[in-house]
Amino acid sequence: MIEAITENGERREMTINMGPQHPSTHGVLRLELVLDGEVITRVKPHIGYLHRCFEKYAEKMDDYAKVIPYTDRMDYVSAMNQEHGYVVAIERMLELEVPERVEYIRVIMAELQRIASHLLGIGAFGLDLGAFTPFLYLFTEREKILDIFEKASGARLLYNYMAVAGLMRDVHPEFKEEVSDFVKTFRPKIKELDDLLSYNQIFIKRTANIGVLPDKVALNYAASGPVLRGSGVKWDLRKNDPYSIYDRFEFEIPVGSGEMGTLGDCWDRYIVRVREMEQSLRIIEQAVDGMPDEGDVMAAIPKRIRPKEGELYARTESPRGELGYYIVSDKSASPFRVKARAPSFVHLSMLPAISSGALIADMVAIVGSIDIVLGEVDR
Repeated sequence: MIEAITENGERREMTINMGPQHPSTHGVLRLELVLDGEVITRVKPHIGYLHRCFEKYAEKMDDYAKVIPYTDRMDYVSAMNQEHGYVVAIERMLELEVPERVEYIRVIMAELQRIASHLLGIGAFGLDLGAFTPFLYLFTEREKILDIFEKASGARLLYNYMAVAGLMRDVHPEFKEEVSDFVKTFRPKIKELDDLLSYNQIFIKRTANIGVLPDKVALNYAASGPVLRGSGVKWDLRKNDPYSIYDRFEFEIPVGSGEMGTLGDCWDRYIVRVREMEQSLRIIEQAVDGMPDEGDVMAAIPKRIRPKEGELYARTESPRGELGYYIVSDKSASPFRVKARAPSFVHLSMLPAISSGALIADMVAIVGSIDIVLGEVDR
């Protein structure tokens, strides 16, 4: 037990640092923990170690399209979703419609990326708590998605694949077949994951009733994505504020139910991501069936994009929650202002509210359950 004793034998609080070079902080994050023994009384996140300078870089670009590679580098675990959010925002500013084939390919890529992101998040979460085997199994499945991305874009992490008004290049002829094969082989793996980790009694004891986030607290902190849905709030931008062609697909919104403990605990946030992967498979299947076999992958637009003067906020559902881009145009070829609303930053800010009274070991579970990416936090 970590405790500090004064000369007269009284206990007092001790402050220690968790990170920034700590494997379970999921990046260069420093958490300043104030402890009473092993019980956390206060926690203060310190950020800024991975600052990407995204917004200033975006405003210095001489072309809106040149910003796309920088979006990849915010949440590098879900780069396709970052690109999707940005191109949707620019296309709305231009009042532009993209080809039908493009919309279907974008949805397939975004949902494959959602699965890949959750596989990493869940695998690392289990690894944080001592479950090494699921990490290996899940990464094997994630590699199959990265193979699809690599064949389409040439990259495995930072893709620069989605473009304003379309895609950088068309998919290969075997694309639909390869995606369908992945869906068929991956669906049974979710059952294996449940047997191996989700309903493992050790994992449940480490996550149930830990880091409880009540729905009102989640809403007051502007939580979104699996973190909000884990608290039982049925809110998903793909359903509640549809973009792209998501209104054409049938799928459910998984929410936490307090199945293993208290509603809004670490286990609820975990299981929402598992169930979301099942729903992403449903969306992908429908998108593959509806995707036109032929068609353009780029709409006709001027060589230099110059949106009309004004401002716009567009939001999409990234694997971590509401990803928003606020863009101001002054009619030039360069964005006057680009502001990214990162869900990881929002979720990290509520860490003190759900960590008081937890043990140091529970802090590892809480950080893993909110699934932050520090490139997005620091931007």
